[in-house]
Amino acid sequence: MEFVIVTGLSGAGRSQTVKVLEDIGFYSIDNLPPSLLPQFADLIIQSNSNIKKVAFVIDIRGGEFLEDLFDNLEVIKKRGHSYRIIFLDATDEVIIKRYKEQRRPHPLCEGGRVINGIEKERLKLSHIKSKANHIIDTSNYTLSMLKEIIRDIVVGNDSANKLSISVLSFGFKHGMPLDADLVFDVRFLPNPYYIESLKPLTGNDKAIRDYVMQWEESKIFKSKLVDLIDFLIPQYQKEGKVQLVIAIGCTGGKHRSVTLANELYDYLKMNKHRAVINHRDCYKK
Repeated sequence: MEFVIVTGLSGAGRSQTVKVLEDIGFYSIDNLPPSLLPQFADLIIQSNSNIKKVAFVIDIRGGEFLEDLFDNLEVIKKRGHSYRIIFLDATDEVIIKRYKEQRRPHPLCEGGRVINGIEKERLKLSHIKSKANHIIDTSNYTLSMLKEIIRDIVVGNDSANKLSISVLSFGFKHGMPLDADLVFDVRFLPNPYYIESLKPLTGNDKAIRDYVMQWEESKIFKSKLVDLIDFLIPQYQKEGKVQLVIAIGCTGGKHRSVTLANELYDYLKMNKHRAVINHRDCYKK
């Protein structure tokens, strides 16, 4: 039997992740005490059920029971079952924003500030995070991006040996992305912003892409960028890294960074890498 443990910070996307797993055939159970994992596995086998894939949501609500998680996972492993842990994470700023939008209290803030609850939760879950098979930072992911990553992790071809690569375009004037592993500055390239007919467009438009990529320095930068990424990916995989965020920035995050991010994303997909793209500031003023 295949078990997937879905855990991570409150507000980081656990509920959406479980829905994706349910859509691909997983039986899901929310907030089961870890001590009951072996008994549940035995029950499924004894009942001759057709259930072969189970997703457990285990989080801070488990309280002191969390301490028994890995002991019980070891029990089910010895009984011939496989498991993997997916840990959902996000930046403090994003989690606070999500809680404000939902108007719900954080389970550990106890009537105080949400940030205090987040800090406590990070500390309590740090041990689980350190042993997770997959750590997914959802800060800059749309729901469709998260769905694609979860599907690739669970059912993708040879996905266990692949990095999940997020290509992010951004504008320096809107702030650096806090979750980026690699940041590239393309403000040295000619800027279409100063051409009146191109100013209202974005790097998703052909006219901008053609303008940015016509320059020799753009072509050289792209060539050197993909060479570097090709070198780094196997190094990160050997290290055991499962998620890589590559950020490409220009002044406003609308023209040059979007173009080069699209170029890199197209290259990665053409070479069968597991990649998603997000233009953080593309439509900001």
